Amino acid sequence: MPPLIAVAAALGGLAVVRWAYRTAQRINLELEEVRNAVLNEQQPQPAKIPTLRRDPITGAYRPS
Repeated sequence: MPPLIAVAAALGGLAVVRWAYRTAQRINLELEEVRNAVLNEQQPQPAKIPTLRRDPITGAYRPS
């Protein structure tokens, strides 16, 4: 009977480790997706950044 308990405990432990590993992979994948989404949002888009040109009369920089 004790070897049966040892085998059952080993299989149960293996199941817990497998579940924890898959959960950690899923969480890391979700975090990476969110991190990439935030980084893409924070990147300035070229169309949103105005180009400044110097006004020849006043010498002041103005968006073009």
